[in-house]
Amino acid sequence: MEFPFLEVVIGFMILVYIFETYLDLRQYSALKLPTLPKTLEGVVSQEKFEKSQAYRLERSHFHFVHEFVTILMHSVILFFRVLPWFWKKMKYCIALHFLAGLMIWSKITSLPFSLYSIFVIEARHGFNKRTIWLFFRDMFKEICLIVILAPPIVSAAILIVQKGGYYSVIYLWALVFILSLVMMTIYPILIAPLFNKFTPLPEGQLREKIEMLASSVEFPLKKLFVVDGSTRSSHSNAYMYGFFNNKRIVLYDTLIQQCKNDEEIVAVIGHELGHWKLNHVLYFFIANQIGALFYIGGYTLVRNWSSLFQSFGFHTRPLIIGLIIFQYTIIPIQPLVYFVHNLVSRAFEFQADAFAKKLGYGSSIQASLVRLQEENLSAMNIDPWYSVYHYTHPTLVERLAAVGETDKEGCSA
Repeated sequence: MEFPFLEVVIGFMILVYIFETYLDLRQYSALKLPTLPKTLEGVVSQEKFEKSQAYRLERSHFHFVHEFVTILMHSVILFFRVLPWFWKKMKYCIALHFLAGLMIWSKITSLPFSLYSIFVIEARHGFNKRTIWLFFRDMFKEICLIVILAPPIVSAAILIVQKGGYYSVIYLWALVFILSLVMMTIYPILIAPLFNKFTPLPEGQLREKIEMLASSVEFPLKKLFVVDGSTRSSHSNAYMYGFFNNKRIVLYDTLIQQCKNDEEIVAVIGHELGHWKLNHVLYFFIANQIGALFYIGGYTLVRNWSSLFQSFGFHTRPLIIGLIIFQYTIIPIQPLVYFVHNLVSRAFEFQADAFAKKLGYGSSIQASLVRLQEENLSAMNIDPWYSVYHYTHPTLVERLAAVGETDKEGCSA
């Protein structure tokens, strides 16, 4: 009797869904608490708390529905052998055609959820700024990019697997490594401008303060941009990118609008510079490459496993099907990887906050954290189990406590 791979995979999918739903229910109960955490009383305004509570509860309702539909759809696809049926219907097409079909299916099934999330929930709570025309224009651009970029990448990967022999793992990893560097280089320069407008930050005190801060920590700042994030959403952010001595900082226009003064904005940049100075970006890049190597190694081990393919309804072993099946087989270890990643990420966030404080922005980073928490209507009451498993950033309460005693007068809305 052959091992029931398919049934085990579906079983683990359902177990992970049940576990994560339990955490979601714990967080839902936390969101319904009628009062702020004691440490945020007088720090976060009651009005913002009530708005964030309404927003997060509605997003929670949406999440429950979305996750249930997702697990149901995947279970049906696997149990009723939809993938092998689709493969046969396409007359054993080439891999690119099959991937195109999967992409179309993915877009169709996710579209109602995307539309409802953006044009109902986000709009109702004042975040959505995009029009339906802009939404579909962005989606068209995304599809065009996939059509342009996917064929040569997939073709190269298939050729490596077919011709690489014993060294195919190394060759595939080298391809992933090169692609990572290329995408990190071209995305902010060629791809991101297709969706947003990037303009140099105007001369003035804010620019001078950011440049002085960058110089004080020897950050090789070459360009400083403002991106028109407000054309799509009122959520705010800031980030940096670039290799070696060609670093660039990008501020969302919404961040500039929401912060009370230049010091709060500069404090956010100080936090981001902390990630750079402490090599957090480099550590995550190395970790991702190690993860990619293990992923590729695991795939090459199972891609010729006939009984695995047969359990999923395939009597041949197409390379692209092997990759899809492998993604399902690693479901049991994904929560652990997810958990460890978030643990490290939260530790890095504490370190970056401490770096900003060391630069002299202790009170300003506290004020900016509260400001962004309020403006983004982030959850104020957070279940600890949910936070430990899901959050890449510590909670506001944890971050304020780590930076130091909150200056209520400076941070209150």
